[in-house]
Amino acid sequence: MNRRALIAAAAAIGTLFTAPMALAEEWRPSQPMTMVIGFAPGGSTDIQGRVLARVLEEHFGQPVNVVNQPGGGGAVALTRFLNAQPDGHTFMFGVQLGLTFSPIVTETEYDIDDFRYAGTLVGGQFGVVARGDAPYQSFEELIEYGRENPMTYAQQLPMDQAIMEIIAEQEGIDLAIVPTGGGGGMAPLLLGGEVDFAFSGGTHAQYTPTGEMNVLAFLTRERSPFYEDVPTLVELGYPYAMDDFRSFFLPGGTPDEIIDAFENAARFAVEHPDFVDVTVDNTLHPIVFMDASETEATIREIREANEALMAN
Repeated sequence: MNRRALIAAAAAIGTLFTAPMALAEEWRPSQPMTMVIGFAPGGSTDIQGRVLARVLEEHFGQPVNVVNQPGGGGAVALTRFLNAQPDGHTFMFGVQLGLTFSPIVTETEYDIDDFRYAGTLVGGQFGVVARGDAPYQSFEELIEYGRENPMTYAQQLPMDQAIMEIIAEQEGIDLAIVPTGGGGGMAPLLLGGEVDFAFSGGTHAQYTPTGEMNVLAFLTRERSPFYEDVPTLVELGYPYAMDDFRSFFLPGGTPDEIIDAFENAARFAVEHPDFVDVTVDNTLHPIVFMDASETEATIREIREANEALMAN
């Protein structure tokens, strides 16, 4: 899918919601806002989030400060977020995997019911990447190389680590895991030769045009519209997939009027040229809008699927 088609899809989404809103005045923030991002600076979530913050300033009329709290694929930020006030002034923009997978494989202080969800803006582009000059230029070649050589893998999320460990055991690969706090931490490790291959949530978009990185496979169920020749793990015979979206999370107990306001802010953002440009052109992610109820339903559906996957 090309950029024009993606932007047209985002515009069409907005057209669906041009009906008059309720007569009640929409909630507006009364002070500067804080947007929490559960990954380190420099990754695709952070890059999108910082542009999104400026878009939200335009929409809400208040400054939006970005705070990075990396760790556990968003789990660290979600744990700290439990204590946030449900007044709309502190919110998260992040991936859903901290809710759909982390509680399955690690003990967390939170779960899905501890938060509220106010709209989805971006679809996932999770991939396995290597350096452009690596001696393997496909996932099949990576597996062949790994059977003869110990390998190191830079993970970002509990689920990508679990999948790579399962595949390594299945294929007889001696694999060492190197944790990172996000794409900003992964990129220098991979490019500097400190790891052999890595997970990328979208940071690869900055490096594939120059040939510095190569995407070997996607972990999503469908191929990326930006790398149509790169197969998924499922296509390669590994029955593991990571579908994920980037959404607004708010503290549990947040009133409906605030949820509605953030849902409308998501609608505004997915049509805003600045956010579309950074998402589609810079980080090569598709614009995907879901309202609050669809977002929560999707989180619960993916969580159920992940529980079944890990049970098997």
